[in-house]
Amino acid sequence: MSLTPDLRAALHGVTTATLTTVLLKQGLRNCWIRGAMPLTGAARGTRVVGEAFTLRFIPMREDLATPASWGNPISTRAAIEAMPEGAIAVADAMGVTDAGIFGDILCQRMAVRRVAALVTDGVMRDLAGVEGTGLPVWARGTAAPASIAGLTFVGWNEPVACGGVAVFAGDVIVADTDGAVAIPKDMVAAVAEAAVEQEAMEAWIMEEARKGAALPGLYPMNAETKARYDAFRAGKG
Repeated sequence: MSLTPDLRAALHGVTTATLTTVLLKQGLRNCWIRGAMPLTGAARGTRVVGEAFTLRFIPMREDLATPASWGNPISTRAAIEAMPEGAIAVADAMGVTDAGIFGDILCQRMAVRRVAALVTDGVMRDLAGVEGTGLPVWARGTAAPASIAGLTFVGWNEPVACGGVAVFAGDVIVADTDGAVAIPKDMVAAVAEAAVEQEAMEAWIMEEARKGAALPGLYPMNAETKARYDAFRAGKG
């Protein structure tokens, strides 16, 4: 299922913490992209939702990872030109931390193309310039060397293993202060519905806790508490 405006709006109101719990209940434990944390100011204190546009790096090989490769048909530059508006670029950099996959110029082009964000398990370079582009970036950190110092770019919109998570093109990414979560595209509607309900339930539980309710029987709910919650929801409906 594509990410409809209604689904996008619903997921924009849901935390990644809630999504990991909902996905766990639906049998998916491995959905949080390790190492991808808010790096730029545009990523802090915000939440982005979009379909994954995947990029894949493999270990550096000297005959392929050269400055001349930046002009190849298969290059990060060409991949950026294929990114649709609103997509979230998900770059599998194998967790490499001593070669920055993108810098300020590439991020500027992504921002101009209205790419929603970049999520990677690797690192960035030219951080001050990247900040200036306004592109929200979730990454492991920064490093001065270029990508070819440690990685070879090999393609886009292929299945990747970003931060130990299998991500396919078109999967839905939600990223916020707690990191980035991948939702399989065929599960988006069910996950969004369950997550919205989970957020509503936890907001009620939080209010009960503020009033002094003890946690046993409240979180998780016992039958009596669940009945009170159901009555509250019915009253609002």
